[in-house]
Amino acid sequence: MDASNPIATAGRAPTASRVRSGRRIADRVLILASTIATLLGIIVLGSILLMLIVEGVKGFTPALFTAPTPGPGSEGGGIANAILGSLIMTLLGILIATPVGLMAGTFLAEYGRTSKLADIIRFLNDVLLSAPSILIGLFVYTLMVRPMGTYSGWAGAVALAIIATPVIVRTTEDMLRLVPGPMREAGAALGAPRSLVIRAVTWRAASAGIVTGIILALARIAGETAPLLFTALNNNSWFNANLLGGVPNLPVMIYQFALSPYPNWQSLAWSGALLITVTILALSVVARFVIKDQRAR
Repeated sequence: MDASNPIATAGRAPTASRVRSGRRIADRVLILASTIATLLGIIVLGSILLMLIVEGVKGFTPALFTAPTPGPGSEGGGIANAILGSLIMTLLGILIATPVGLMAGTFLAEYGRTSKLADIIRFLNDVLLSAPSILIGLFVYTLMVRPMGTYSGWAGAVALAIIATPVIVRTTEDMLRLVPGPMREAGAALGAPRSLVIRAVTWRAASAGIVTGIILALARIAGETAPLLFTALNNNSWFNANLLGGVPNLPVMIYQFALSPYPNWQSLAWSGALLITVTILALSVVARFVIKDQRAR
């Protein structure tokens, strides 16, 4: 009846037009706000990178990678000992975290998808994933540094491992869940035990994604400062293989040198910050290439 009523039809037309106009305005406002937010993010990130490059490149000399950190007020020197200490603690942290994260992620994806224990582990992993790194540093300080009576590289490696583990757990579980079920069923149909199917089929199919997770975890812990302040602290002497004492490392060195009154130390802090930033960006790019290669296959 309303369709044949020209007055009712005429009344609805302006209403529909106003609704469409309001939607177009809301759409344009949202696009404008998103564009502004994106540009602000790019400007802030670009400003940080530009400042790091301008200030950090000044100290990029061969001595930066070959000489130890200088004493207070001294000229020259480098950050070779801090680079070596960071590399060793970071690699030790990843070596500790990788098997733990791989096993835990495999359990969550393959054995405990719906169990109460798996739900508890996922919840705790999510909490650990978002926990401030300084809390982890305090935990390891209480667990290792105080009983040992000294800062140590081992304590720093354990703190970094605790930070890296939840990243590997989450990535491993997600990647294993993406493996098609028929692949598992084909292995089981051949009479292979479940553990063999996981090792030979599931892990192999998800290997690129798991490696990506390990690389991202490595990038996550490469620049951590707070946990190392409570565990490894720092040591301006040349690095030695004894990890039962304070170990020189880039993040804490940058923190200490940046706050110092010595121009040479401040210059080394800028160079160290640029080096860490470039390293993390490189690891992120490698992770993206691994993901892209997996998708191409």
